[in-house]
Amino acid sequence: MNDKLKNFFTRTVSGIVLFAVVLGAIMWSKWSFGVLLLAIIIGGEREFYRLATKAGYAPQKVLGYLAGATIFVIAFACMLFLISDKAATEGLLSMTVILILYIMLLLPMLFVCELFRKSSTPIANIGTTLMGIVYVALPMSLMLFIPILIGKGEWNPLAALFYIFIIWANDVFAYLFGITLGKHRLFERISPKKSWEGFVGGLLGAMAMGYVAAVFTDGNPIEWIGMALIAAVTGVLGDLVESLFKRSVDVKDSGSILPGHGGWLDRFDALLLSVPFVFLYLILGAAVQLF
Repeated sequence: MNDKLKNFFTRTVSGIVLFAVVLGAIMWSKWSFGVLLLAIIIGGEREFYRLATKAGYAPQKVLGYLAGATIFVIAFACMLFLISDKAATEGLLSMTVILILYIMLLLPMLFVCELFRKSSTPIANIGTTLMGIVYVALPMSLMLFIPILIGKGEWNPLAALFYIFIIWANDVFAYLFGITLGKHRLFERISPKKSWEGFVGGLLGAMAMGYVAAVFTDGNPIEWIGMALIAAVTGVLGDLVESLFKRSVDVKDSGSILPGHGGWLDRFDALLLSVPFVFLYLILGAAVQLF
């Protein structure tokens, strides 16, 4: 078996495993969905801090993990609060308040701890620590609310699943259009292989998947296609941002957790940047419907 065929086989098998894990985690329960997102947060932060270390900085990894996990737990408690019955409301509210107070103390500790580290780059150390939290933990925490916003207040796992399918459809169609029609470079300085033709193909694939999602979820096709368009455009930007980070420290992959696919950031980079925009889109859509 030659190297290209072996690499294709490895990518295919690991891709199937990834698909099965994501599908199972989302469809099984909101708790397994939460475990999946928390794993992405810890794995993604770990890889981001590794890139920051290669760049010559010294992020406070442990506090970064704790802060990221705490923000996620707060978001998860809020999510349960939104879909819970009244009997659980008081306990969830108390837990959320305690966690918020905890995070308010944890973040300032970054500055205090830096006093004792004797590093020559204290500002960059604090900055990269906070950036790991903002870049990875916050989007994945917001992801918890996507199934609720699309589900009009109810937990709708298909919404989260099709959102991820939209991101993947964008990647697949961008690749297919790029290798067959690609001539004009999209952002050659950062990603020499991406083309405008691939970009347009990715948008078309994502919007087609958005329509499929509307059919399967009995949703509004216009709402889903609009969401798919936003997810696709910002997803490409997320891919470029992660490529920028890797290129700055001269590495090919952010990690090796997925054979043939790289690390957590390599696989979920588009999702990380698209989630805040999709979240805002759905929030604004819900606000418009109220009026």
